[in-house]
Amino acid sequence: MDNYYENLLKSVEYIKSKIKKEPVLGIVLGSGLGMLADNIEDRIEIDYHDIPNYPVSTIPGHAGKLIFGYLSGKYVACMAGRFHYYEGYEMEKIHIGVRTFKLLGAEGVIITNAAGGINTSFSEGTIMLINDHIGFLAPSALRGPNIDEFGDRFFDMSKVYDKDYLDKARMVAKRIGLDVKEGTYMFFKGPNFETPAEIRAARILGADAAGMSTVPEVVACSHCNLKVLGMSVITNMAAGILDKKLNHEEVMETANKIRAVFVEYVKEIVREL
Repeated sequence: MDNYYENLLKSVEYIKSKIKKEPVLGIVLGSGLGMLADNIEDRIEIDYHDIPNYPVSTIPGHAGKLIFGYLSGKYVACMAGRFHYYEGYEMEKIHIGVRTFKLLGAEGVIITNAAGGINTSFSEGTIMLINDHIGFLAPSALRGPNIDEFGDRFFDMSKVYDKDYLDKARMVAKRIGLDVKEGTYMFFKGPNFETPAEIRAARILGADAAGMSTVPEVVACSHCNLKVLGMSVITNMAAGILDKKLNHEEVMETANKIRAVFVEYVKEIVREL
């Protein structure tokens, strides 16, 4: 954490030197969902490798770039590739992207992920709006010295997922005739998929979907007062629900199948925010 804030300011200074204006919205793209970035117009791409003090993404399906440009008429910043706890990064690296959005001037963030379905009424390809999460299986995203420039040491988490954003996402889904679900996302550390027993326990706790991202970023958003819309694409049913092995290839395959629907849905949401 030594010089963390100063190093992040240098990262942001470099990014600002490459872009045309402040983004109003940040977007984090999950595994297999990077195709949304292809719809950004008048785009500027910045490779993570080129940003001072920035981590790099190591996961297949993650481009490892910040992309700036217009989506549905709004100037946005997009993370095409995120950072995960299981990659070995400390928490301050995992949520560096959303803190970057905050320092660049964004007012809110759409955070997406590929998730395993725990709710047995879901199926592969379901889009779930996240209305709450369970994240106590890993260290707090803000463990360590507080950075006062972002927010208070102790802060409220009772309304993490913005009500107005959720209302607009529901409205858009109804308007375009898309059957979206809502539920609670549960964070698991990864990189291994969960065991059937862990999924049964998660269901008892009230989880509807499981994944290996999102929660650390959302906690950091709440800390620095960024509005959040969370979205999961159910790319596989979680362990023990179907009689088959889980693998990352299936995640990517399902994401590709739903890409057109997902892209159009997010574009319409962005237009409304």
